Amino acid sequence: MSYYTEKRPWGSFTVLDDGKRFKVKRITVEAGEKLSLQYHNRRSEHWTVVHGVVTVTVGEEVKELKVDESIYIPLKEKHCLANHTDDFIEIIEVQIGDYLFEDDIVRLEDRYGRK
Repeated sequence: MSYYTEKRPWGSFTVLDDGKRFKVKRITVEAGEKLSLQYHNRRSEHWTVVHGVVTVTVGEEVKELKVDESIYIPLKEKHCLANHTDDFIEIIEVQIGDYLFEDDIVRLEDRYGRK
């Protein structure tokens, strides 16, 4: 599989590996940006911070993670990734599930008007 990068309003992601029931991405979020509050019906995710200080929401819990810290996002749990700093942030995301495409995103809130 070859790497590919997709731009988003908040930054970008690069798919690093893609298997039958897993996908690995490098996600970069620009200063002051955030992803939508969302959940997935068919995959869980595990995020590990590799650059910066990341603000994560999982369920009702909001916390900051630093480099080499990680968090698990269970199937169907609402979650959000935000950058409240003046520098970019970067995480490695591992998705596990039987369906790993972008149309499994259910957005609850989105500052960019996406559904």
